[in-house]
Amino acid sequence: MFTGIIEATAKVLKKPDSRLVLERPAIFDDLKIGCSIAVSGVCLSVIAFDRASMSFDVIETTLKKTKFGFLKTGDSVNLERAMKADGRFEGHIVMGHCEGVGEVKRAMEQRLVISFPPRLLPTIVPEGSVTLDGVALTVAGLEKNQLTVALIPHTLKLTTLGSLKKGDRVNIETDILAKYLLKSHAD
Repeated sequence: MFTGIIEATAKVLKKPDSRLVLERPAIFDDLKIGCSIAVSGVCLSVIAFDRASMSFDVIETTLKKTKFGFLKTGDSVNLERAMKADGRFEGHIVMGHCEGVGEVKRAMEQRLVISFPPRLLPTIVPEGSVTLDGVALTVAGLEKNQLTVALIPHTLKLTTLGSLKKGDRVNIETDILAKYLLKSHAD
């Protein structure tokens, strides 16, 4: 499980067919094979690493369901290591299971307007949680299949969200509690 509090950003070093190789941030000094890392909100397992890089297998389904199919060498991604059981919970509940890809419709100084697949609408709640590229945020506005989030200067500075522009893609994970509530009412 993750919290949506981004620890670092990293550049894509290589993206061969079913692998993703990223820069290894200096603070990621506790890596082991099999560690779970949220890469722009998608839970991936470390399969190899050295002092400068870390590698992940990325299956075809992940490439199709996320923005990973569009990543290029040099692109930046957000990173968060899995939360330790004895850690302080400071963000939202983030599973690292991307449900869809959104598109930036407007990128203003401290706001983003994102269009999303209509099937996600039932689990996007005004003033509820949403995760965009791994960043835990609050839905500030909701209209049809577009959501608005407000971004504080700290988030703009320490994540990739500050560099987004119209047409860019973002991975979306909706609120896990909304998903379970919806499921319980459907049964």
